[in-house]
Amino acid sequence: MKPKVVVILGPTATGKSELGLKLARALGGEIISADSMQVYRLMDIGTAKPLPEVRREVPHHLIDVVWPDEDFSAGDFRQRARQAVEEISSRGKVPLVVGGTGLYIRALTEGLIEGVKGDAKLRERLHEEAERVGSVGLWRRLKEIDPESARRIHPNDLYRIIRALEIYEITGEPPSVLRSRHRFGDRPYEVLKIGLTRPREELYRKIDQRVEEMIKGGLEKEVRELLDRGYGPELKSMKAIGYKEMVQYLRGEVSLEEAKRRMKRDTRHFAKRQVTWFKRDPEIYWFRYPQEERGIFDVVVRFLGKGGAHGGQRPEEDH
Repeated sequence: MKPKVVVILGPTATGKSELGLKLARALGGEIISADSMQVYRLMDIGTAKPLPEVRREVPHHLIDVVWPDEDFSAGDFRQRARQAVEEISSRGKVPLVVGGTGLYIRALTEGLIEGVKGDAKLRERLHEEAERVGSVGLWRRLKEIDPESARRIHPNDLYRIIRALEIYEITGEPPSVLRSRHRFGDRPYEVLKIGLTRPREELYRKIDQRVEEMIKGGLEKEVRELLDRGYGPELKSMKAIGYKEMVQYLRGEVSLEEAKRRMKRDTRHFAKRQVTWFKRDPEIYWFRYPQEERGIFDVVVRFLGKGGAHGGQRPEEDH
């Protein structure tokens, strides 16, 4: 039988980590973080990592696995996360995948298109083109080549735009065609996907509160220490929300209040993009959290015990 994996997903600030811990404690689970920023060492406050005492109580995987200047891809995540699933299952524990990075979750549960290796020279040329026309200009070119991929990629997501164009130029086929042919048929697990949602205004309040807590918790000191260690703002990790704004503040480019305002604004936009990504997945059972916590537990227990899952609603159009 395929191992059973429970996935807790949704936009930022919906309570995924809190629910994941409750499920792990109640069901004997271990958590696999599906967060593209929590993989970086030394970046704790701005990524909202669980506290050390929490990680001692409930084992967490895929946290603190690379340094801020190291590359880490969806393929790397898939390899490490699948190993973690096997180890957790072999101990008779429940693998709980918790996070908001949709590509990582898909890579783990459905696989990735294989065989399209990167081309450094081509990537460099595309980056040079982006400097001339901007990420939106490259996105428009992608839209002409592959409207489906352009629909799935935000015009400011330069990394994924370049990767899509790279795949097209290497293979001669639009990435969406390759994706359709592959159909993400690599499904090694029986998976239950639980999506968490909150009303928009409540979500925004949570986001604002989280930003304030990060500032009070020492985000400025964390970013200053990263810069002192030589991790510059040009790194992919340092361009994440929270870090790039704090760098701007430390450089005297903006006030602290303006940095906080930008962090809140950008996090809201990020949450909207997460919702857009997840709403395309018909396998997700949506619940309001914490109001429907009991229903979530019922569905998870049923899934683990009998292999079935019923309940939950599609997210309302309030994001």
